[in-house]
Amino acid sequence: MSAADLHVPVLLDTCMDLLAPALSESSLFIDATLGMGGHTEAALTRFPHIQAVGIDRDPAAIALASERLAPFRDRFTAEHVEYDSMDEVVAKHGKPMGILMDLGVSSLQLDDASRGFAYAQDAPLDMRMDTSQGQTAQELISTSSHGELARIISVYGEERFAGKIASKIMNHPDRHNLTTSQLADLVKEAIPAAARRTGGNPAKRTFQALRIAVNDEMVILERAIPMAMDCLEVGGRLVVESYHSLEDRIVKKAMQAGSTSSTPLDLPVDIDKPPFKLLTPKAIQADDKERLANPRSASVRVRACEKLSEGRRS
Repeated sequence: MSAADLHVPVLLDTCMDLLAPALSESSLFIDATLGMGGHTEAALTRFPHIQAVGIDRDPAAIALASERLAPFRDRFTAEHVEYDSMDEVVAKHGKPMGILMDLGVSSLQLDDASRGFAYAQDAPLDMRMDTSQGQTAQELISTSSHGELARIISVYGEERFAGKIASKIMNHPDRHNLTTSQLADLVKEAIPAAARRTGGNPAKRTFQALRIAVNDEMVILERAIPMAMDCLEVGGRLVVESYHSLEDRIVKKAMQAGSTSSTPLDLPVDIDKPPFKLLTPKAIQADDKERLANPRSASVRVRACEKLSEGRRS
């Protein structure tokens, strides 16, 4: 299957509409989470005068997206870097008028059982987005104390039974060689039956937590959002899709900080005009039609801002 067959971007038209005022003329667009190239393909098709740079930490995504975007090879460049290295990409290619970030795990990673992201298929516990470096989820489990493991599952998975799950894992006789299905079974055993009746697969939150920890996602995101805002050209727009509250909180905080004046309310003149304007005072969510067509959109939150001036650092 091609990348186009494998992946349907979430809220694609919404994202393109938010970017449109900034990309209506010849300009640079950065897809900071290239994935399988669906958003970039849509941007290159809708805005025929733009150049696009796609960033991804996953070499497999770079390869698939580059194949998908071959018809646009004269207007598209891929860069294998983390998105918190966006300043390096901008130094090389110039300041963009539009930046898109579609956070979290991609369909490519979830659908490839060997990558260890999915609890529905048995595989080694890897979960690295860049398989060329870093520790695997199995190595993280093997080297963590009970307290460390419980903290990861509690904070990154927002799992109220984190302590019980960590105990189940730590007490397993073959903790150093768990597979995805074995881990999923341990989580199920640790969570009371009454709590398993709703909310989907009980392993979902634990797998999310381990994935976030393995890939250092929250730390990287906290650096990346302000950097993306700083990298924009004046008049440019940043659009971010997040899929759980931890991501959305970071995005919301950075955008609000950049768009809030520090001028005291009793002053008649705004002496600190913020350098950004919020385009989404409230996060955009998928409607019922979108959720039915694309189940991944059920938890999406879209936020966007526009750069008004260089101003103070966001």
